[in-house]
Amino acid sequence: MTAAETRLARLPSYVGIVALAFVRPDAVYEGRLRLDRTGLQYPFDGVMLREAAALLRQRNPDTRIVLSVGGATYGGWADLNEGAIARLVSDLGLDGVDIDFEPAHPGCRRQAGDGISCRTDGQLQAIVERLRARLPRPLLLTVAGWSVGAYGEGAFEQAMPKSAYTGMMLPLLRSSAARHIDLVSIMAYEAGPLFDPLEAYRAYRAEWAGRLALGVLAGTGQPAAIAAAVGGMAHHIRPDPLAGMMLYALSTDADESRSLEPAARPLAGAMCEALSLRGCDMPVP
Repeated sequence: MTAAETRLARLPSYVGIVALAFVRPDAVYEGRLRLDRTGLQYPFDGVMLREAAALLRQRNPDTRIVLSVGGATYGGWADLNEGAIARLVSDLGLDGVDIDFEPAHPGCRRQAGDGISCRTDGQLQAIVERLRARLPRPLLLTVAGWSVGAYGEGAFEQAMPKSAYTGMMLPLLRSSAARHIDLVSIMAYEAGPLFDPLEAYRAYRAEWAGRLALGVLAGTGQPAAIAAAVGGMAHHIRPDPLAGMMLYALSTDADESRSLEPAARPLAGAMCEALSLRGCDMPVP
């Protein structure tokens, strides 16, 4: 395989931000584009990854490429190595970092007469501050928000489902650290039958005035039904000039010889069309 043959290099222009997942928060990066201790698991080395990113940027100059740090698999936030992460961003020629902070026990609660607070509030805000200090603008710092992360207060106090993560993002979005965030992507999936993605979007928008993406999960259900649902969601968010959609994931396996998640290809195109973007006839490779 060459860099030009990778999926990354061949992504269509309507994909505005690409997140390369996942990097360990406590990554060890010794330079020379060695990825073996970073958490990234691609079937090629860092040199080819850098070349693929450069080729994508040549084809689609407006596309931004970030490293997604954390996720459900990687903890290690207590040993966050922001220096290694920043060096990796620089050496790969990328545009920033996405924070995917998924603690096992956030400890969120609301006391009478007070707002929601979580045991992890200080940690998450410090993560944002520390990464921004190493990655000054115009580099991007984006954050993935839990599905119910803006529920639990005000008009959304009784929003369902209730979860240990209810309201988890509210303290961050109200903190001084929020000024460092360029985009919030709502992980609006895998939250059970009572969950309404559009309700989650409204809850986040009530707290966050910046760029906001509503996430959709590929690979579950029938592609036609998912595409129809995407159209309905896009219809509601299109009047918002700072709103968009996020697809997780274009590929869920490090082995690029395997197929994408079943719904990813048609779903990406459906998102493009629903949001009235250009180049929707260009397929996801």
